Amino acid sequence: MKIKATLDRIPGGMMVVPLLLGACINTFFPNALRIGGFTEALFVNSASALIALFLLIAGTQINFKTAGSSVGKGVTLLVFKWVLGAGLGLIAILLADSNGLFLGLAPLAIIAAMTNSNGGLYIALAGQYGKEDDKAAYPFLALSDGPFLTMVALSIFGAMGFANGMFSPMSFVAVLLPLIVGVIIGNLDHDMGAWLNKGSDKLVPFFAFALGMGINFSAIIKGGLSGILLGVLTVLLTGGIGYIIFKAIGWNPIVGASEGSTAGNAVGTPVAIVAANASFAPIAELATVQVAASVVTTAILLPVFIGFLSKRLEKSGGVAKYNQPKERRE
Repeated sequence: MKIKATLDRIPGGMMVVPLLLGACINTFFPNALRIGGFTEALFVNSASALIALFLLIAGTQINFKTAGSSVGKGVTLLVFKWVLGAGLGLIAILLADSNGLFLGLAPLAIIAAMTNSNGGLYIALAGQYGKEDDKAAYPFLALSDGPFLTMVALSIFGAMGFANGMFSPMSFVAVLLPLIVGVIIGNLDHDMGAWLNKGSDKLVPFFAFALGMGINFSAIIKGGLSGILLGVLTVLLTGGIGYIIFKAIGWNPIVGASEGSTAGNAVGTPVAIVAANASFAPIAELATVQVAASVVTTAILLPVFIGFLSKRLEKSGGVAKYNQPKERRE
């Protein structure tokens, strides 16, 4: 069987196929792999550990000369995604109907879904199409995890006051530390870094499958067409604009587009917002299912969108051009 050759022909195949396989198993046979032991540890609960290892290995390939570009890319992705998601949320608030909805979408769902990205998808896509400093931008993107940026947006809009303690700086440190350890190892011993880097790509299908085991296709049904619309808009707008921004700067545009997703933990954002301000309670349930539908929709659609964009880039030299030093580009 030509399993690898087949996966290589599918855009993002090493990530999207295992992810969809895991989602199918989790949807139709949710307890099949939840049997404890090594089986559950690897196929269900391994995503965080494997992504952390992936980050550590990425760190070994970064020298202090390239660290600045990682910071620049990470901050750029974080800021543009928040500005776009918050801006569209504000438009939805201003144009909402008598039920507080815009195009059937809760403004809270728009902000929560569009400002929060799937780090696992970003790591997988940046790992396939980008270079080491692209992957190393991820810890800055982790600042979007959870309700923090949604609360910031809502406080700016005057919908609620900012609640201290909802975000802990230690959470950022916890995400950044594996990368820092990798940077130290790689700069102390380049041979050690080269040895570790040989195994980085092999981690992708395993943590992608584990991510899939956290996805249930029933979320699309519960979220309805409005939730699917939210996912499509998240991919096309945040992914598409990320592509344009990165291309304009001269960075790999595929990496910019890789932020066009909604993270699974965004599903809990409406509930967290209600805990801080009960006035959002009437819309929280609808917002939750719409965000859940966006999570599933973006997980499926983003890799396809990235494959389409990659094909378009081939006419001008492909992503390889952007992964070369600037002085070597044509």
